[in-house]
Amino acid sequence: MLRNVSAVHVIMVLVVVLLLFGANRLPGLAKSIGQSMKIFKNEVKDLADDGRRGTTTPDPVVDVDPVTGTTTGTAPAAGDVPPPPPAAPAAPPRA
Repeated sequence: MLRNVSAVHVIMVLVVVLLLFGANRLPGLAKSIGQSMKIFKNEVKDLADDGRRGTTTPDPVVDVDPVTGTTTGTAPAAGDVPPPPPAAPAAPPRA
């Protein structure tokens, strides 16, 4: 699609842009496009950093004993949701 673009086509597009926006507004337009691209690149970089940072720290391993309700293994970090309370002991069967 872009293989058939020649210098004449590019010049025609530039003339149309110049007519639409005017010579006075083009520098401001170019500046705002540059700022938008810079923000976009920074956000993409931050997302990539978050993805790498998330895979290097493993989740804490916490096992809950179903009988006693005590936890074993690594303690959860501050702010994590605590384990559910232990279940009530079952009533002995009636005879």
